[in-house]
Amino acid sequence: MKLTLRRRIAVAATLGLTLLAGSACGAVTPASTSSSGDSGAFQLADYIKEAVDKGQPLKIRLSYHDPSLAFAVPIRQGMERGAKELGVEAQMIGPTGGNAADQVAELQTLINQKQIHGLAVSSASNDALKPVIAQAYDAGIPIISFNTNNPESKQMGFVGQDLVASGESLAKELLGVLKGKKGKVVVVSVDSGAGWSNDRFTGFQTGLKDSGLQIVGPVNTGNEPSAAYNTIESTMAAQGDAVALVSLDCCSFTAGAKWLQQSGKTGKIHSVGFDVQPQTVDYLKGGVVDLTISQGPAEQGYQAVKLLAAYLKNGTEIKNVDTGALVVTRDNVATVPVEG
Repeated sequence: MKLTLRRRIAVAATLGLTLLAGSACGAVTPASTSSSGDSGAFQLADYIKEAVDKGQPLKIRLSYHDPSLAFAVPIRQGMERGAKELGVEAQMIGPTGGNAADQVAELQTLINQKQIHGLAVSSASNDALKPVIAQAYDAGIPIISFNTNNPESKQMGFVGQDLVASGESLAKELLGVLKGKKGKVVVVSVDSGAGWSNDRFTGFQTGLKDSGLQIVGPVNTGNEPSAAYNTIESTMAAQGDAVALVSLDCCSFTAGAKWLQQSGKTGKIHSVGFDVQPQTVDYLKGGVVDLTISQGPAEQGYQAVKLLAAYLKNGTEIKNVDTGALVVTRDNVATVPVEG
């Protein structure tokens, strides 16, 4: 006979199955119905327990910091695949344009309405979302981060790439491309102040330590394509002796590649960056850029839904999922899914 969520938790308590939160593997304690004085332990909301016990459709929301970005497309595809496979209702939400205040307001409304059963968030600003993550956690809504990590918050897990490690990987690949060449390396980002950008840049700096290369940037390009192009054009004009143009994201990468192509710098200035957008594939095949690193966005959407659904339906503990850093070159790009 299938046990209800309340019964599963009661049995677990009877057997003394205590799981430690914050372990090295990223596990967290399953939902508890205990009424003890431990206000720090996660308590699943009553309306969510009731929905699970009654077999009602479970509503999971993925809040992405800017759903208008091309990178959101494969995340949404992975989310939809997970929802269909696991029998839940999943939807991507978020503010067009990436305004953190708008994202927080939308999340607060969802939390207060008590209409969702699981939540995954990707924040452009860690500090902005930290309070609302705590609000969801305290309200008894299982909450994880995806794509962008927020380790100092009350998130119950993270699905995505280790951003610092991916920055180090990019630096390592750049050194291989340059083959001992010295000079300036210009680094660009659509949002140089964002947590994800800082993490990647930190890793990149570590990877180039003692290399003899001079890092310029990160230069903030913004997300609007023509503005990003113009910023890169003016920056590179002032750095005429640069040997490489490095991007910390998908969109400044394609803007930089466009500049390389149109300025006749293809083959003269090396370029590496992130993600496998359709334009990036074309630039790779055309030899405009040297390589890119994929973080598996479709897998991020899928795994975010899977973690929350398994937790709600079966009480499965939430663990961090690293979607890795796949190096994509002209030699293997045909075998890698396009992210957009």
